[in-house]
Amino acid sequence: MVRDFSDEPVARPLLEQLMANATCVPSAGYSQGFAFVVLTEPAQRRLFWETTSGPSWRGESESEALTRAPVVIVPLAHKQAYLDRYALPDKAHTPLALEEHWPAPYWDIDTSFGVMLILLSAVDLGLGALFFAIFEGQEALMEALGVPEGYRSIGAIALGYPTPGERSRPELRSGRRRLDDVVKWERW
Repeated sequence: MVRDFSDEPVARPLLEQLMANATCVPSAGYSQGFAFVVLTEPAQRRLFWETTSGPSWRGESESEALTRAPVVIVPLAHKQAYLDRYALPDKAHTPLALEEHWPAPYWDIDTSFGVMLILLSAVDLGLGALFFAIFEGQEALMEALGVPEGYRSIGAIALGYPTPGERSRPELRSGRRRLDDVVKWERW
């Protein structure tokens, strides 16, 4: 994850490739209940930051480095697309037409798969990216962006070229967990 961006613009063909990759994710029942709003215009990015963060936060040096990102992507999950899909005749025999029967919110999971493809594709294209939560102003942002009812943001992605010398670094001194601590073969 990159937190310090240059203000160098990202070429539209790179963004189109990135977003094409993001739409190739698996989705439960091929519901495809996800969408992405890509903000590249300075006024739209400013709207994003002003709606989702307070002025004191935007003034901190680390935050300023983040808000320089020339692209902000808002990934959106659409729960009703899944409920509608599983109410169709070919899926109606499953209990998933009712939300309470879903073992996990696949609308969020599938949208998260799209986020992961954006993050991985960004690295492949020589870009940097950061996925982060939207803690305030989400409803106002959705209205300002004209997002239809039923779509909900799962966070946002800042994207662009890392400031020269910026490298992803673990937050904790211990770094990444050992493989044997995470992967169990055949049983725990």
